[in-house]
Amino acid sequence: MKALRDLEIFHQAADTGSLSEAARRLELTPAAASAALKRLEEELGVPLFLRSTRSLRLTDEGRVFLEHSRQAMQLLIEGQEAALGGSADSRGVLQLSLPSDLGRNVLLPWLDEFQAINPGLQLRLLLSDHLADFYRQPLDLTLRYGKLPDSGLVALPIAPANQRILCASPGYIRRHGAPASPLELTGLNCLCYMLSEYVHDRWRFTRDGQEMTVQVTGDRIADDGDAVRRWAVAGEGIAYKSALDVAGDLAAGRLIRLCPDWRGETVPLNLVCSDRRRISPMVQKLREFLSRQCTALAATAAAHLG
Repeated sequence: MKALRDLEIFHQAADTGSLSEAARRLELTPAAASAALKRLEEELGVPLFLRSTRSLRLTDEGRVFLEHSRQAMQLLIEGQEAALGGSADSRGVLQLSLPSDLGRNVLLPWLDEFQAINPGLQLRLLLSDHLADFYRQPLDLTLRYGKLPDSGLVALPIAPANQRILCASPGYIRRHGAPASPLELTGLNCLCYMLSEYVHDRWRFTRDGQEMTVQVTGDRIADDGDAVRRWAVAGEGIAYKSALDVAGDLAAGRLIRLCPDWRGETVPLNLVCSDRRRISPMVQKLREFLSRQCTALAATAAAHLG
């Protein structure tokens, strides 16, 4: 469908800032991509990009059209599928952004199972802990922990009661001992996570209505949750991780929960989209599937939470 393809080229060019890169990603020649943009501009009667030899930048009209055309493209995809006798329930493309640790080590096999149930579905995955930008990236959904930074987004709860826990490997505990209270973390090597240059080194806990925040330090900081978990499993220090991330390690004995009488902060897991109109039947099916899987995994984690 030419209109759909032209919009896809426009979106890729806007996202990458490069017509040649958009053509490469879509396996087109630069000439074909340029012709598609020219068609769009002629049909609209306005320029979508300001072009130079080194850059491609959206015009004001291009920015307005980009926001509306993303929604239109989703409707076109669903209409094309329906016309072909398919259904948005079982066909089409979902572009997902997933957190690094949970995505690689938990979600990938779950999504394999989901695709086996829905064989007409194509998934495009972005694995990163950096916050996704629905307005600059070609995304349908993102799976994220915690509160939404943008109140205009829509959050579909997946694991609302998920919490962070303290954990370390048996080897680390043998060498350095287990803290009896979070206050003792100040003398131990803590593995910290960083997001957008902000280091999460103030760890919060509650017990019987009492709240405690501990400033921790350590010799390792990463902006990738998977790296922090791997360091913990390798015995390099103590981690403060989502229970869903480490449920398998706890069950296998690779990690042991510390200070079990203290509760870590709640970090709900949500499936996030930019607009309620994007909650298609397929998105609803994915949400229900992930909720069931997370409930089962949370039960595994709960057996080790005390």
